[in-house]
Amino acid sequence: MIKTIEWTDAGVVMLDQLLLPTEEVYRTYTDYEGVAEAIRSMVIRGAPAIGVAAAMGVALGMKDLPELPPEERDRRFGAVCAAISATRPTAVNLFWAVDRMKRVYARVRHEGSGEIRRALVEEARRMHAEDIESNRALGRMGQELIPDGARVLTHCNAGALATAGYGTALGVIRAAVEAGKRVEVFADETRPFLQGARLTAWELMKDDIPVTVITDNMAGHFMKQKAIDCVVVGADRIAANGDVANKIGTYAVAVLARENNIPFYVAAPVSTVDLEMPDGDGIRIEERDGDEVRTIRGVRITPENVPVAHPAFDVTPSRYVGAIMTDRGVARAPYADSLRGLCAPPPTAA
Repeated sequence: MIKTIEWTDAGVVMLDQLLLPTEEVYRTYTDYEGVAEAIRSMVIRGAPAIGVAAAMGVALGMKDLPELPPEERDRRFGAVCAAISATRPTAVNLFWAVDRMKRVYARVRHEGSGEIRRALVEEARRMHAEDIESNRALGRMGQELIPDGARVLTHCNAGALATAGYGTALGVIRAAVEAGKRVEVFADETRPFLQGARLTAWELMKDDIPVTVITDNMAGHFMKQKAIDCVVVGADRIAANGDVANKIGTYAVAVLARENNIPFYVAAPVSTVDLEMPDGDGIRIEERDGDEVRTIRGVRITPENVPVAHPAFDVTPSRYVGAIMTDRGVARAPYADSLRGLCAPPPTAA
């Protein structure tokens, strides 16, 4: 399995996704500022992976904490959480992970520094393990919607690289293959970062799963030619009504799928569902640096200083979504009911 991120005694180790597929380089981060910059610059990306990185960054920020009065520790912890939270505004898993670390800190804040460090590191490592298991559970349930012989279109990269391991959308595809199904993938290249061309294709080729890269504006053509049987994408935030924020271009793919009577599925763990967000209109869309559009790996492809718009995500209305595959089951419309049911905590034993 691809190791996207790992906690080690030396620091937080991440696979640098900016260099794939031409270079496979692992970087070690020894302070929370480095982890924050890795999230911001997209060395690591994908909502579940960002969540795990955020938790590890918070733990790293308190790792070498000397014995301090509780008030000073609180200020330090607050500064670390604020720095991590300021990196990527759209991915709800980031805030979910930071909030979870805050709850752990609140429980142990009056303990010694050693106990605080231990509890935070333990929680971050637990989130890493839970993410891999939730992806496998999501894959097992989601693959039931993938027919044998399916030709699946995916957008961006929602694979092992976007999670702690295994993947969400690509996890569904992996699980279908593991179940003995024949699956072929069409990967949108996904401008401007080319996550489909660089990352999805790299992952699937490592697993010997047939993949064909297409440019983003080819999707409609292949749908019309009856070359696509279903679409499976990931998500960075899912509103309570089922509206889905995902990589820019996802909305257009969903509209094309509806026009061509092709099922459009979303794969994401329940940690990506934001029940406090009633619909997609309230989701903050990250705007990134225009040079990410003007250049590809440092090579300019536009006139110098031409104005550029660069929203990193868009929101697909729930009416275009055929099903939302999660680690607790498959949600279908009306999503306000089905998502709330899946996100409810399991009943405690009497």
